[in-house]
Amino acid sequence: MIAPVCLAPPSEAGFLQGLLSYVDCQAQSIGANGYEVLAAAGSTLSLVLTGFLTLFVAFLGYRMLFGQTPTVRDGVLALLKIGIVLAFATSWAVYRTLVYDVALKGPAELSAQIGQSSALPGVGGGLIDRLGYTDRAFVALAILGAGDTTAAQASQGNATGEQVAPPPFANFDTFAIGGSRILYLTGAIGALAAVRLIAGLLLALGPFFIAFLLFEGTRGLFVGWIRALAAAALGALGASIVLGVELALLEPRLAELIALRTAGLPIPGAAIELFVIALVFTLALLAMLIAAARVALGFRLPDGWRAAPALAAEAVRGDSVRFAGVPREPAAAGADRSRAALVVDAVAASQRRESVAAARGANMAGAASDGQPSRRIGQHMPARDLPEAAAAVPIGQSYRRRTRGRISASAGRRDRDS
Repeated sequence: MIAPVCLAPPSEAGFLQGLLSYVDCQAQSIGANGYEVLAAAGSTLSLVLTGFLTLFVAFLGYRMLFGQTPTVRDGVLALLKIGIVLAFATSWAVYRTLVYDVALKGPAELSAQIGQSSALPGVGGGLIDRLGYTDRAFVALAILGAGDTTAAQASQGNATGEQVAPPPFANFDTFAIGGSRILYLTGAIGALAAVRLIAGLLLALGPFFIAFLLFEGTRGLFVGWIRALAAAALGALGASIVLGVELALLEPRLAELIALRTAGLPIPGAAIELFVIALVFTLALLAMLIAAARVALGFRLPDGWRAAPALAAEAVRGDSVRFAGVPREPAAAGADRSRAALVVDAVAASQRRESVAAARGANMAGAASDGQPSRRIGQHMPARDLPEAAAAVPIGQSYRRRTRGRISASAGRRDRDS
């Protein structure tokens, strides 16, 4: 057994202290013992993990069967995913160091560092005890009451010569003191218990969600698990800071009010002030949890983890269609072509233009040597000898000089007369 079994808190421990200590113990026990049971041999997790790894390797073989050989990058990512899943789902030492302690103990260490620099009470250690002391101060003030505030206000009005109207709700101070304690307990216990229990349950089910990292269709569950766990950890950190600020305000205020009531002096208006303080900090705790959840939603996997499986699946689909004998759809000019392919096409086009020019020049030269008028290329050439595409004649090759000398009419008459 990794974590001890938690027992119900004794009555002398105090309501708030006992309840928060019990919830914290249960969160740690659920996270540790749940992982131990799921990671044991023959458990549901081991069967699911074996099936996932078998399917993952089978899909890689399917890609290779259709000629899609994984690149070095794809191979490294596949081995990395398998290694992460096996390490976190089967080794408690790795899981505890990198996940369990970070989620459950990391917020307390960070709040201690932040709180000590800001001199916040309880954040550096003993937060639950300080919260319990403040709760007992609320109980003591509720027993003492607010005093006879009506008589105190009347005597103050007589001293100043003013007419003081009686309060509309004579017993509202008693309700305000009790209501402020209710809000204080609800905010402190609710915030801390929620984030701790959520973190404990997610840690227990962590190996399941880590196994979902293998496939593209289930990777969203893994990302959601990390987001929820990060939100719980950030929520615990934020709740500790807010409760430390609340304690810094309530502790001296409650001590002062209890001292006044012990001396027999009334405290008019103090109950309303305590009620407002407790309500404001309860809303602040709720806003802090919402902000932590919003921050955790910003987590994303790197682009390579999302793009590589999609490209591999597209390649597998393309190879399977070509293997079945169905031609691919023609792609747009220049689309999905590398720079090297474009250079090769340009060189081939240039060679075709030069071959067309050479064939045209040879045809014209042959026609002139036979004493026949030159004809256009293509009149005596079979269709299969035609070039693939017509191209413009390069400069300097459109005109050929005559290779035979011209004989004038007078020179011809001289030759006949001689």
